Amino acid sequence: MAKPVRNSLGPLLLHHGCDRSLADDVLEGKKALEPSEKKHDWLGPGIYFWVDSPMRALSWAVEKQEKTPEEISRPSVIGAFAYPGHCLNLTDFGALDELRVAYEKARLLVESQGGKLPVNGKEENGVYLYRPLDCFVIKMVHELREQSGLPAYDSVYGIFVEGQDLFPGSGFKAKSHAQIAIRNPECIAGYFRVPDFT
Repeated sequence: MAKPVRNSLGPLLLHHGCDRSLADDVLEGKKALEPSEKKHDWLGPGIYFWVDSPMRALSWAVEKQEKTPEEISRPSVIGAFAYPGHCLNLTDFGALDELRVAYEKARLLVESQGGKLPVNGKEENGVYLYRPLDCFVIKMVHELREQSGLPAYDSVYGIFVEGQDLFPGSGFKAKSHAQIAIRNPECIAGYFRVPDFT
């Protein structure tokens, strides 16, 4: 278990949307949740969870079933207790400077090689849902820390603003959520079955 780090988040109650068979296998200790490595993962590589939101996890699993029924036949939710450890907390104003520096380093590196940075896309309601640029920059944060001999981040935490206005003229969005990508699985203290969701 990762030791608590000063100025990090406290213990969290997390939820992961998935197929019922995977939830059962994880709870029975037959499988572990695998980190996502997609190039558009907005928090970079890691095991993705919704923070304090089993309903959002279930909603995601249902949407996933509709799009790819071969991946999810029975939408389910598995809960986890985790301590974020050394966390890149994107709700901390001071942490954003690290992203700005990483972006500039990434831009210079790609341009020196004659390439172009990835581009975020699939904009809905003023928000990018497909985030390859953000993923690239977060990966650069991790790489720069490694090159500098700084401690690796165990997790990356942020708020994702998503969906239509909650009501006319609202600044709230209907599907906004807090999410975390756990990079170090040792931060997960244990899993639990979510009542009425599996």
